[in-house]
Amino acid sequence: MAAPGPRSCSLSGLLPAQTSLEYALLDAVTQEEKKNLVYQYLQKVDGWEQDLLVPEFPEGLEWLNTEKPLSVYNDLCGKVVIFDFFTYCCINCIHLLPDLHALEHTYSDKDGLLIVGVHSAKFPNEKVLDNIKSAVLRYNITHPVVNDADASLWQELEVSCWPTLVILGPRGNMLFSLIGEGHKDKLFLYISIALKYYKDRGQIRDNKIGIKLYKDSLPPSPLLFPGKVTVDHISKRLVIADTGHHRILVVWKNGQIQYSIGGPNPGRKDGLFSESAFNSPQGVAIMNNIIYVADTENHLIRKIDLEAELVSTVAGIGIQGTDKEGGAKGEQQPISSPWDVVFGTSGLEVQRDDILWIAMAGTHQIWALLLDCGSLPKKNELKKGTCLRFAGSGNEENRNNAYPHKAGFAQPSGLSVASEEPWNCLFVADSESSTVRTVSLKDGAVKHLVGGERDPTNLFAFGDVDGVGINAKLQHPLGVTWDKKRNLLYVADSYNHKIKVVDPKTKSCTTLAGTGDASNISSSFTESTFNEPGGLCIGESGQLLYVADTNNHQIKVMDLETKTVSVLPVLSSENAVVDGPLLEEERKTVPKLPKSAPAISLPPVVASPGQTLEFKLRLDLPSGTKLTEGVASCWFLTAEGNEWLLQGQAPSGEIESISNQPTISLQVPRDCSSPEAVVSVSVFLYYCSADSSACMMKGILFSQPLQITSAQPGCSAPVELKYVF
Repeated sequence: MAAPGPRSCSLSGLLPAQTSLEYALLDAVTQEEKKNLVYQYLQKVDGWEQDLLVPEFPEGLEWLNTEKPLSVYNDLCGKVVIFDFFTYCCINCIHLLPDLHALEHTYSDKDGLLIVGVHSAKFPNEKVLDNIKSAVLRYNITHPVVNDADASLWQELEVSCWPTLVILGPRGNMLFSLIGEGHKDKLFLYISIALKYYKDRGQIRDNKIGIKLYKDSLPPSPLLFPGKVTVDHISKRLVIADTGHHRILVVWKNGQIQYSIGGPNPGRKDGLFSESAFNSPQGVAIMNNIIYVADTENHLIRKIDLEAELVSTVAGIGIQGTDKEGGAKGEQQPISSPWDVVFGTSGLEVQRDDILWIAMAGTHQIWALLLDCGSLPKKNELKKGTCLRFAGSGNEENRNNAYPHKAGFAQPSGLSVASEEPWNCLFVADSESSTVRTVSLKDGAVKHLVGGERDPTNLFAFGDVDGVGINAKLQHPLGVTWDKKRNLLYVADSYNHKIKVVDPKTKSCTTLAGTGDASNISSSFTESTFNEPGGLCIGESGQLLYVADTNNHQIKVMDLETKTVSVLPVLSSENAVVDGPLLEEERKTVPKLPKSAPAISLPPVVASPGQTLEFKLRLDLPSGTKLTEGVASCWFLTAEGNEWLLQGQAPSGEIESISNQPTISLQVPRDCSSPEAVVSVSVFLYYCSADSSACMMKGILFSQPLQITSAQPGCSAPVELKYVF
C-alpha cells in the first residue's frame, strides 16, 4: 500500500467519535454491551470516506529489536498496531509496560497484533541510541522500538504527553488513542474487538515480523543495571540492588559475594533466600542485619533478615496503588513504584532509626513506614507498621511549600538523611524536575536546594551547569548521599553522567567526577566517566564513595582523598552463601596456594556454640621488603566438609599493612552440625624489595582444629597465626 499524502492527520480527528464511545462505555453494564459498542464504533470509523492515516516513519531513524527498519505501509500492513509514544525516564511509561507485556502474551504478530515503541525523548540524554538500548534491556522490552529523536511523529500526530498509545487498523488507519497509564481493561477491549472486526473482513495478515532482540547480542555480566548501593557501617559490607538481575547482593568490601537473594528472573515471593523473588529492586537500607528493599516493579517494600535468611513483605499489596494518603498497616497499604528507602527517626527524640522514609516515585511523594510506634511532624502517635504519606500532594510538579502536603515532587528517586543540626532534613533527588530538594524533619517544610527553576509547573528546566541554587542545572538526578564528615551532599546527576557535590550551606553545586561522556573510564576524578549512575553511598569513614554506575553494570569506588576512581570486582568465593542463581562467570574459587607454601597445624582449641573466635595474624616479611602497592595481599577462611561453620561469616579480607595486620573473627554457629571441625586460614602475601626491583608472592596455610562443646567455656584469648618468611 502506498504511503499517505495529504490525508494523514492528527489525533484530534479521532476525538469527537472516541469521546462519544467512552461516554457510552461508562453507561454500559455488561461486558457484552461494551464489546458491541466498540464493534459499532469500528464500523463507523472504518466506514469514513477517508481514513485518518498516520505518516510513514521518516527515513534514517534508528531501530532496535528488528532485523531492519519497519514501514507502516509495507511491514505493518495487515496488522493491528499499537504505537507506544514513550520516554524511558517517565514513571508513567514504566507503569504501562506490564500492560503491554500482558497484551503481547495474549496476542502475537501471527494473531495480527504488533506493538512499536516510538521513543520520543524528554531529556537530551534520552535521544542517544545507546541509552535507549540500556532502557530496552532494563525494562525487558521485546517489541520493535524506533528512536524518533526529533519527535517528528509526535509532532505530526500532535501527541501531548507521555505515555500515549495510538491504535492503528491494518491500513495504517487510526482507530483509538489512550493517554496516560491505568487503561489496561480498555486497552484489552479495544484490541480484542479490533482484531475480531478486521479478521471478520479478511484484512488481518498472519505474517511474522522480523524480530531480532538486542538483548540476545550481549555477553553475560556479573551485575546488570545496578540501581542503588548502600553500606553497612558496622560490618563494612555493601548491599547492591542488582536491578536487572532482580536480586539483592550482599558483598564484602573486596567484592566477594556473601549472599545473593532472588533473581535472575522477576517474580514476587517471600520465604527462604533460595525461593524468594523480586522485580527490578532499587533502594536498599541496612541496619542490624536487616535490609529493607524498595521492590519497585512489585510495588512493595520487602524486608530481608540476614540471620534468619528470610524475605518478607512489610508494605504494599503487590499491585500498583493510587492512594495518595495512606495510613493503613503496611502489608495492607497499596503503594506505587517505591524507588529509594532510608532510615530516619520519628519526632525529635534521640536517634533510633524507627522510620523508613520512602521515595514514592509512582505518586510523586515522600512516604513513611513506621518500624516502631512513633510520630511524624503534626501527626498524633502512630502504630508500628503504619505506612502513610509524609510530603507531596501527588501532583507532578516542582512546588516548594511550608506545608508538606501542598508541596509537589516529580518522580522522587533518591533519598538521604542529615539528622544532625542545623540540617535535620531529608535530601531528595527529584528526577523529573531535575532538582535536589530538602524536607524538614521538624515540620515537613519542602525547600529548594539546587537545580530546576521557580515555575513549579516547568519540568523542563534541566542542563549541566555548575552554579549556586537555581542557577545550577542538573539532568534527571537519581541519587543523593550525605557526607556527615564534610557536611556535603553528593549527587548522582544521572543523565549528565556525573557525580556532583553540593554544599547545602551556600547552595553551590559543582562537578566532582565525570567528564559528561557516557562511557566507562576509571582514572582520576577529572578523567573518569560514568553512564547514568543511579545511586551512591559513603563508606570507609568518609574516605570512599561507592557509585552504582548503572549502564556500565558496575559499582565504582571513588576515593575522596586520592581523587581516583576504581571498579569494585563482584565475584563469588566458594564459601559465599549464594542462594539465588548466579551466573557461571561469577563462580570464582579461593586461589591455590603455591606447592612450596608451608602448612602449619595448630593445637586444638575449645569453642562453645555462639562464641566468637579471633585469629590474629602475626606475619613477618624478609628484611628490606615491603608489601606490593596496587596488589592486594589477602586471607581466606575455609572449612572443608564443615561449610556450615562459615555461613554468615566474612570469608576473606585484605592485608593492607604489615605493621597493622587484621584480626579475623569467626562466630561459631549456635546450632552446630558436628562437635569437631577444622577451620583453615590461607594467606597470600605480595611483597617487593625496598627498591621494587623484585616482587614475590608467598602463601601459608594455618589449620585450626576446633572442639565445640557447651560443657566448658571456650578459649577467650586470640589465636596468634605467626610466621616469619
